Amino acid sequence: MASGLRLHLCPRLRAFATSTRPLLAAHSGALPLRRAGHSMPLAARARRGLSTALTAATPAEADDFATAADLRFEPPLQVVKYPDPILRAPNKRINTFDDNLRTLTNEMFDVMYKTDGIGLSAPQVGVNVQLMVFNPAGVKGEGEEIVLVNPVVYKSSKRFIVFEEGCLSFPGIYANVVRPDNVKIEAQDVTGAKIKVKLSGLPARVFQHEFDHLQGILFFDRMAMDVLESIREDLKISQKVPGFAFFQFPPWQHVS
Repeated sequence: MASGLRLHLCPRLRAFATSTRPLLAAHSGALPLRRAGHSMPLAARARRGLSTALTAATPAEADDFATAADLRFEPPLQVVKYPDPILRAPNKRINTFDDNLRTLTNEMFDVMYKTDGIGLSAPQVGVNVQLMVFNPAGVKGEGEEIVLVNPVVYKSSKRFIVFEEGCLSFPGIYANVVRPDNVKIEAQDVTGAKIKVKLSGLPARVFQHEFDHLQGILFFDRMAMDVLESIREDLKISQKVPGFAFFQFPPWQHVS
């Protein structure tokens, strides 16, 4: 962990960062997160982002989009646990924004709250599509419920932060993960409207964790080898994992 680095949280985020909630379960040795630079709610910033030009994306092939069968689910949803291969399977993009998708996101929020999480990706409930939900407050009726469909990261901070993470798919396992302090993303909301927004602090950390799930990447893939070795027995990894995955971030442009 980097020495001499002090970050600050607003009182509400400090309470969440020092709780035992999975995904970001910070203990006494974990660094707190910096307060997000924007006072405007994330949802409002996302709406304002609609007026800005989006970076052109590579056209997706028809086979890349989810079919009705891909989006089929049966409530109540259950969290998929490692090492289920669903967590490594490809996740298709979504181009149908209907009542079924809204119901799926509602069910994902329900299981997230019931399992004391603050973020959840669709593959974690057995649906291999590009969809995530999160609420940094972690409590139904508090904070902001964010739904992101087909998210893309196009810029990331040059500043990397060490923070102790957990994951609903790895109950009881916590370890340090290095990630960019902030990211700029493009996505769609549950209605299909385009979003372009910069995420900082806790929302950025939660987003990146869930975004990794959509790429079939698990949080231990981002750990340094010494950190990975400390939880290897808990993970029951039978072969050596190539080290320092956090150096393998895609070549996004950096933001300050």
